[in-house]
Amino acid sequence: MNHQAISNRRALIVITTIFFMWGMINSLNDVLIPHLRAVFSLSYTQAMLVQLTFFGAYFLMSLPGGKLLGYVGYKRTISTGLFIAGSGALLFYPAARLPSYPLFLLALFVLSTGITLLQVSANPYASRLGSEATASSRLNFTQAFNSLGGIVAPALGGLLILSGSVLGVAELAKLGPAQQLAYRVEQAQAVQLPYLGLAGLLFALAVLVYRLKLPDFQDAGDNTQSGGRLGEVLRWPHVRLGVVAMFLYVGAEVAISSFLINYISQSHIGNVSERNAAFYVSLYWGLGMVGRLLGSMLLRYIPPGRLLGLNAIACAALCIVTLFSEGLVAMWSLVSIGFFNAIMFPTIFTLGIATLGPLTGRASSLLVMAIVGAAIVPMAQGIVADLIGLQVSFIMPLLCYLYVIFYGFKGSRVTAASAQVLPVQGISLTTR
Repeated sequence: MNHQAISNRRALIVITTIFFMWGMINSLNDVLIPHLRAVFSLSYTQAMLVQLTFFGAYFLMSLPGGKLLGYVGYKRTISTGLFIAGSGALLFYPAARLPSYPLFLLALFVLSTGITLLQVSANPYASRLGSEATASSRLNFTQAFNSLGGIVAPALGGLLILSGSVLGVAELAKLGPAQQLAYRVEQAQAVQLPYLGLAGLLFALAVLVYRLKLPDFQDAGDNTQSGGRLGEVLRWPHVRLGVVAMFLYVGAEVAISSFLINYISQSHIGNVSERNAAFYVSLYWGLGMVGRLLGSMLLRYIPPGRLLGLNAIACAALCIVTLFSEGLVAMWSLVSIGFFNAIMFPTIFTLGIATLGPLTGRASSLLVMAIVGAAIVPMAQGIVADLIGLQVSFIMPLLCYLYVIFYGFKGSRVTAASAQVLPVQGISLTTR
């Protein structure tokens, strides 16, 4: 094995570790939301500020992240992203010490800014660590560990963060101001140890990436600055509709996971503690990992638009079952949506950039920015939950999946007139 192959393998191991950490951070929010809601007596709408802040950073920081990538290259962008993410995790300590919900939100924004830099750099970096022919298999390999992080974090977070006894709003109101503050401090400090550990790991990875002799690709440039003006890309219907589909799909997926613990712990649904309900969040993301593996095989035989539409139909049907049932049926119908979500991100992404030639880079950046749906849709569902009820609020992801059905079967088609404008390019399936 030559020196370049050894260097690439070492870099792939590091990147795979980063993807695992990245998956943990994303899904740890699903545990953090019910915990902070209980600690600060938040409404569902106020609790969804967690996702609004976290995924809002994707929208605000993805273009600056692309510019940084163009200036300093992949290696330094990844190292910088890890350092910023570690700084955000470290801010959880003073946020819990006070305790202060606004400071928690600031910590989440800083943490997500670092993750956004990893989003714009780690995927393409992994694809370049070897031959172009095997790029897709490398990405699928690293993304599998991203999913694994999503499985581990809720289970671990449930043990470390949701282990204490939580007072209800009425019980908390009976305490005096000093007792309420002491209670909030005690409960908030449950997040200190997990996020301090997370900060340490992120800082260690940042130093490791910076110090190791890893291959760098300084010539990558700023992908978001090439490929034509925004208006040129948005003239393509399958791009415009694809951005909306990505916005709604990611929003629905994150909204479901965000409310899962509160939903399952209700007496007429799962009737379990929030700590035990966290297990089902791990299962939700775990089913997604299984669905991703099965979906990658089915895509060899079924056109991607059709498979996307069929999976969206299944998700919509399961949402309807959740809306009109109780007990284990309502619980398992919601958890099972994770399986059918699995192929949606890579499929929508691929359909959205099809046949674009030199405009592919611009369309890709728009689709990444559409991840901001994970900030908006959960907030909208939180408002509905406060006004009408938590179970009824799952009509929001139902509406999202209805649009994805349309996009899969019809909106993703490239018209004959459009197809004559630019040559078709081979696109590798990648996942979030």
